[in-house]
Amino acid sequence: MQTQQPQPTPRLPFIQLLAHHTPQAMAWVRGGAAAPGLSGLVKFFDTPYEGVLVEAEIFGLPNLSLPGSSDFYAMHIHESGDCSGHFTHTGGHYNPTHQLHPQHAGDLPPLLGSQGYAWTAFYDKRFRIKEIIGRSVIIHSMPDDFTSQPSGNPGIQLGCGAIREL
Repeated sequence: MQTQQPQPTPRLPFIQLLAHHTPQAMAWVRGGAAAPGLSGLVKFFDTPYEGVLVEAEIFGLPNLSLPGSSDFYAMHIHESGDCSGHFTHTGGHYNPTHQLHPQHAGDLPPLLGSQGYAWTAFYDKRFRIKEIIGRSVIIHSMPDDFTSQPSGNPGIQLGCGAIREL
């Protein structure tokens, strides 16, 4: 009797993408007036699974010693990549199918900061890289509550980065 080989999970190809491949798009996130030391990269990789692998590494997040801050920060893709004017020109969440929050394509998992640093990687099938070029990644001061409409009550915008194709 022949035994069937187990099917590999996406984990191994994802590790290979992160370690050995150039992303197809990136956003260089920079802090605004509320977090001038904030900076980092959000990278977007095409996958063989019809989705996008996202990796974010952010430095300079406010820490728990600041009143009203937390270890969790909302991260969203917004409609426009215009980070000028204290990020007031980025529009709402990227939401091409007109869903209620938190089902917008631009609703991303929260960042968990530790002493001002956050790293995360996740897989998402709600958008393709070509659809988000020219939009922005926004880091907010509070965690998304995943309930409030229209955007989850995430606090002020701490950082912004336009998504550019590589």
